[in-house]
Formats: sequence, structure tokens, C-alpha cells
Amino acid sequence: MVERRCRWLVTLLLVPALAGCSIGDVRRRPPAPSTPPAPSTPATTLPPASFDEVRQVRVAVPERYDPPYVEFADARHGYALFAACDGTPSAPTCPALLYGTADGGRSWRKLRHPRPAAENQQLYTAPGLLVLLSEPHGWYTSTDGGTTFTHSRSAPPVWVGAQGRFQVVEATGKVAEWDGRRLRPLATQPDVPGINTVASRDDRIVVAGMHDGRPAAAISPDGGRRWWPLAVSPPDGEISVLRAVIDATDTAWLVGERPDRTSFPALWRQGGSGWELVSPEDRPERIRSMVPVGGGMVVVTGPDGAGMVTNDRYHRMAWPLTPEHHLTVLSDGTLCARGPGDVVLANGGFSVGQHWVRVVLDHR
Repeated sequence: MVERRCRWLVTLLLVPALAGCSIGDVRRRPPAPSTPPAPSTPATTLPPASFDEVRQVRVAVPERYDPPYVEFADARHGYALFAACDGTPSAPTCPALLYGTADGGRSWRKLRHPRPAAENQQLYTAPGLLVLLSEPHGWYTSTDGGTTFTHSRSAPPVWVGAQGRFQVVEATGKVAEWDGRRLRPLATQPDVPGINTVASRDDRIVVAGMHDGRPAAAISPDGGRRWWPLAVSPPDGEISVLRAVIDATDTAWLVGERPDRTSFPALWRQGGSGWELVSPEDRPERIRSMVPVGGGMVVVTGPDGAGMVTNDRYHRMAWPLTPEHHLTVLSDGTLCARGPGDVVLANGGFSVGQHWVRVVLDHR
């Protein structure tokens, strides 16, 4: 698999589109290697007053290093990887540098990178877990915040397990359950062709897929022992990928990505005996990212700024987010928005207001 890799930009390191991080229990396949993205355009400047708090820290990194890739597991724990100099991957003359924070970016601690020179460096994180991929040398896994690492030649089981209890086995397309050591295909498989995502909460599972341009989905209430196909209303336009999401308040959604990956997606909400197409009024034509956040609300960023879908309408929001910010939801429910030069964290219910925090890691 992640949705990687990037310079403060969210990338698709664990899954394409909505995954980088997951919302609720969206299941992500282990990441596939990728090359660093091209430099992005500068983010729109936001006044400091737009944020409730700005956490700006300078670290002792030589100026020749490119901006870091930063990944948070929750609102407090995150890591930063400096993996290139002047656009060139890490090498003996430009070793990868690794930093960690345990206080939401108020302070950063330098960590020892176990394999600082490699052709391709990647960083992944989940609660209590830090995983580094240094190609062609292999994987390096830490469960103690980067103090020690264990080396493996393939994706470590602890990382595979971190993708969720229920996952899709990429090689077979079957739904499987993680038993603590390996993925075991379920005895009863859903009748959904082309499954590409699994979302789950406890024993409730939602799978989604596409076949011949037609979306399909099914739900299991009992850990995959029984499956119920639910009719999906025809989409409003062409879609290329269908993804399942269960949000923080247990509402199930389907998100149909357009072929160009920028047009406003097709969006369904589970209701009654099927999936109801949500076609919000006043929606923008193009977006950058979209995540359901609970309570029937879906947060969006795009060229028009930030907005929210609620009650089948699109509302522009005066939030401190730019068109460059890419949204994900962290394991603890924190909204995370990554831009070219910062990470914005927001907690609190979206119906009662949020606390907006801007995290900036300077090195030049």
C-alpha cells in the first residue's frame, strides 16, 4: 500500500485517497514503495490569529535538506523524516534524519535512524508503532517511540495487524481477519466483485467494490459470518474507485472517486435497506480531500477553501485551512490537515466548535 512520499503534503501512503490515515476503522493495505512527490506550490498564508495555538519549533537540520515528511498517529504522537537533500534521496553525504514528538509538536526529539542511507526512505506510524522502510535494505519497526528497532525483509506482522482486524488480501481479493499472526480469509465471503476497501467497527463490517463501472457493497453485522448486500443508488456521473468508511458516530458511507481524482466524489450514506445518494446543494466542482467526521457531517478541502456537507447541503466554513491542505482523521478522532509547510490538528465536536492547532517544524 500508504496513501508517500511527501514534504508535509499528505500522500496516499496507506491507501489511495481517503487513507493516508484512516477515518474510524477504514482498513488500509500495507504500503507499496513510492517516490517522493514533486515540490508543491506554497500554501496560502494564514494569519496566526486564525489558530487557537501555533506550535513552531526549529530543529538543528542543515539547510541543504528538503522539508520533512511528517506523520501523526494521534494528537500527541508524531514523527518527522528528513529524507532528501536538494531533491536527491538520502545517501552517505545526506543521511536521513528522524525526529519524534510526544506532546503534539510542542517539542521534537532527535532519534537514531537505523538505516540513514538508502535509495528510498518511507515513514509510517500507528498508535504505539513507528515503521521505517529503507529500500533496498528492508523494514525497521519500533514499539518504544524510536528508541530501538527490529529489522525485517518484508512488511512486519505488527504493521500488517495495525491496518485493522478485517482487511482485503490484495493477492486474492478476499476479506480476511487478522488473528494476531496472519490474515485468515473468512469462511463466508461477501458477493461483491472487485472489493478494494473494508471498513469495520467491532463485528460490523462494510465492504465496497466496483465491477464493469457499477458500484456494489455489502454489510456484515457479525464479523463476516453473514453478509447482506445493500442496493447502491446509481451514481451521479462516472466513478472509478469505491471506498467504504465508518465514521466516528458509526454512520457508514460510500465514497466514489472520479477518474480525475479531483472532481467532487459521488457520496452515499447508509439508510434503511440500501445506500442513499447524497448530492449536496452548492457543492464545489473540485476538491482536494474529503472525510466523514461523524454526526452526518463530511469535511472537505479544495480550491474554494474548507467546507462541510451536512443535511444534504454544502456549507463553506471559515476554518484556518487552505486549498493545499489534505484531510485525514487520526486514530483518536483528531482531524489532521497536512499542507506544504505545516500540519493542522483540530479536536472537539464539529457541532460545537474546534480547537485549531498549527504545527510547524522549521529547519532553515
